[in-house]
Amino acid sequence: MSGHTENKITIDAPLDLVWDVTNDIENWPQLFSEYASVEILEREQNRTKFRLTMHPDENDKVWSWVSERVTDRKALTVRARRVETGPFQHMDIEWKYTKTPHGVLMHWTQDFAMKPDAPVDDDWMTDNINKNSKVQMELIRDKIEQRARERQAVSVTSD
Repeated sequence: MSGHTENKITIDAPLDLVWDVTNDIENWPQLFSEYASVEILEREQNRTKFRLTMHPDENDKVWSWVSERVTDRKALTVRARRVETGPFQHMDIEWKYTKTPHGVLMHWTQDFAMKPDAPVDDDWMTDNINKNSKVQMELIRDKIEQRARERQAVSVTSD
């Protein structure tokens, strides 16, 4: 068995702004509510290896892992994978960005499998990822749309 999730949201903002903000890994703790810190370990052209650390969970456990992201600005895609897999056998993520008449459709696909000795199974993690992705995507949308409105207001007043 394995897990698979797909989550999408439309962000009413320019493509460049959506791309730049969501791929600014150093600022993810301000973008996502779940991340306490990000440490860049390696950066080479469009590939970044980094450590993500979450805020403590309800049991005061702090989760941290190393991931690698490869961006393709021309194709408007990002592929990521966990290097330190923790309870996962594997975790592969793809982000796709599509311009629409209403903004930018951001689409996250996650394919994974939990290790046999993990504290949860694939079904539990699928449900958890789907719930959390919805929350995080809405936060991201709201923050980017606010930034787009602020930029538009500045450009209108400077004209």
